[in-house]
Amino acid sequence: MPQMSKVNITETILRDAHQCLIATRMRTEDMLPICDRLDRVGFWSLEVWGGATFDACVRFLKEDPWERLRKLRQALPNTRLQMLLRGQNLVGYRHYSDDVVRAFVKRSADNGIDVFRIFDAINDTRNLRVSIDAVKAAGKHAQGAICYTTSPVHTIEQFVAMAVELEQMGCDSVAIKDMAGLLTPFIAGDLTKRLVGTLKVPVYLHSHATSGLSDMCQLKAVEQGCFGIDTAISSFSNGASHPPTESMVAALRGTEYDTALDLELLQEIGFYFHEIRKKYHQFESEFTGIDTRVQVNQVPGGMISNLSSQLKEQGALDRLGEVLNEIPKVREDLGYPPLVTPTSQIVGTQSVLNVLTGTRYKSITNEVKAYLQGRYGRAPSAVNAAVRQQAIGNEDVIDVRPADLLEPEMENLRGQIGDLAKSEEDVLTFAMFPEIGRDFLQQRAAGTLTPEALEPIAGQKSDGAPVDFNVTLHGETYHIMLTGTGHKTQQMRPFYVTVDGVPEEIIVETLDEILPEAPTTGGKAKRSSGSKRPRATAPGHVTTSMPGTIIDVLVKVGDKVEAGDPVLVTEAMKMETEIQATISGKITSVHVQKGDTVTPDETLVEIE
Repeated sequence: MPQMSKVNITETILRDAHQCLIATRMRTEDMLPICDRLDRVGFWSLEVWGGATFDACVRFLKEDPWERLRKLRQALPNTRLQMLLRGQNLVGYRHYSDDVVRAFVKRSADNGIDVFRIFDAINDTRNLRVSIDAVKAAGKHAQGAICYTTSPVHTIEQFVAMAVELEQMGCDSVAIKDMAGLLTPFIAGDLTKRLVGTLKVPVYLHSHATSGLSDMCQLKAVEQGCFGIDTAISSFSNGASHPPTESMVAALRGTEYDTALDLELLQEIGFYFHEIRKKYHQFESEFTGIDTRVQVNQVPGGMISNLSSQLKEQGALDRLGEVLNEIPKVREDLGYPPLVTPTSQIVGTQSVLNVLTGTRYKSITNEVKAYLQGRYGRAPSAVNAAVRQQAIGNEDVIDVRPADLLEPEMENLRGQIGDLAKSEEDVLTFAMFPEIGRDFLQQRAAGTLTPEALEPIAGQKSDGAPVDFNVTLHGETYHIMLTGTGHKTQQMRPFYVTVDGVPEEIIVETLDEILPEAPTTGGKAKRSSGSKRPRATAPGHVTTSMPGTIIDVLVKVGDKVEAGDPVLVTEAMKMETEIQATISGKITSVHVQKGDTVTPDETLVEIE
């Protein structure tokens, strides 16, 4: 279709930019003061919601995500508000029934969303239809997204065919969603040219800067008639985020593609967020610069930081290279899914398990099992039959749209959450995340919602804690100044200090040793600190392969089990894994309950 020359900008600072660079931790209180200036810029849209923001609000920030949306709507009266919707997965990690999808879209629209960017992680358009229909029914803009990836089975022709299908399904625009930064400039130009020449609706480009190519990709796309691009204010740009808004506006200024945005106003906004970013320094990842490995392993920047965090928690960060080498192999076994939520977590967590257990697919997550059974949709290519057999045995593989097998859920959800829900929005919060959603609503009712603590900025005091002091050791006195702290893992935290002016890094580790003399029930040893569980030393001691949280206990003392029977379900990296009985016998001790945090080598269940 003929396109206007002017390029439109979607600004991502309030959603994807901070999701990529500071683990989605920006609080609403730091968004609202700048909204007046953001609203004056004239963006085509501001991405403010969806993706991981819903999860982070409830899980970490203890904010009501619906209230955030309402506040932003009020503070941004002149700007379209946009969200990222994972099709049938909405903002969660499983498929929801159609009535939940319709209710979620309607309430999102009613609370302020104007543009819904809708995608499916494996590009199965069957999983997009209900969301698109619901957006259209609400009178809002439905933007269908193609998850761009490369593999032996993905072609430009396939992506164009999918775009045509999205247009036929009623989408008002189509976005190329390059979530991992895999696009290269000339392919971006070619794909855009094909889409613009085929579709009657506008084409948008969303490309992450991970590999250092995204600004060139955007320029080539603009030259081929791309309607709009996603950018991030400079202080939250590049790396795993997006090209800088100010830079792209300056690059196009005075050309036929001129965005007509006020560069000076954008720079004011950039200075504001430069200061705000310091507040969240504890969530900074070392993987926020250019990383060209994505062109080989296809791992998005946010996924790399998640993997590194998981490995660091168990002292295995040195094995990150092995995990990155394993990811393409797992992806091939699963039929080459694009790596975006939730498939990035599905592939990434399984890759970590394969490396840490020393045996590929010795432990298989529930999500991999569901994926191989077809419960996420149709894989892009044939999956590894041997892995599927190992995961699900002779269970039937479904070939229908997964949500066709789900009964309506809303009425049941209302009954389960009861009076804790004060609105339909509360019911939907519970629907997205039953465990943390219920905890959030209970804490809200009790008035005990407390966000995770922010560590002090270097040189600042927090709660009166000293940051500048002298230490005397063996008669020598040293001047110590605390300049910052790193992200705390399960057992370790780095502290950055100067010793007589010389910068140093100190790693403080919580010791977690066995004390043989410490009595416990049955005379077994306990840990001296941290966990009170005995170390796994016998064949009947059930443990976990990676740190996580217990989300279900399937056995009790006295139960008889066979080797291989599931006894616990853990969650790590938002993926669930069944922990199986190591031997046949009777359950003699259960050392965990729902909600407990566990680490490798601890005895979680004992079998004799």
